[in-house]
Amino acid sequence: MTDSHAILILKKQLKELTRHPVDGFSAGLVDDSNIFEWQVTIIGPPDTLYEGGFFNARLSFPKDYPISPPTCRFTSEMWHPNVFPDGKVCISILHSAGDDPHGYETAAERWSPVQSVETIMISIISMLSSPNDESPANVDAAKEWREDRDAFKKKVSRIVRKSQEML
Repeated sequence: MTDSHAILILKKQLKELTRHPVDGFSAGLVDDSNIFEWQVTIIGPPDTLYEGGFFNARLSFPKDYPISPPTCRFTSEMWHPNVFPDGKVCISILHSAGDDPHGYETAAERWSPVQSVETIMISIISMLSSPNDESPANVDAAKEWREDRDAFKKKVSRIVRKSQEML
């Protein structure tokens, strides 16, 4: 698979999202000259701790997309068990295809070339709604989620307010 195949797929997905926006997020290129770097804004899902927030992230696509998954990194502050302290999102569908060497995920839960920007973003929105503290990327956030929910809620409330102020 060549860069040109990845470019065609990404252009098609961008065009589709521009024509038919999906509730919960918006997406566009960071720079019009680079189809492999996308800026996304995720709207905090209703009825969650993140409701009302506007969280920016960057999707970085590899040259062999869709064979390999992109990475997603929040550029807005984020406090969540499944987001590393540096903002990188850790969810199954962004893990390379095949069997999990740690045996935690099935191959069916991991990356597949049938995924799209839309399915990735819907998965991230779902992650915000339902943190998985059994396999945390941010151990401190997971510990606080389990042991001190009030403190967790206060931190998230602060980042939601901060995200609103950044608009």
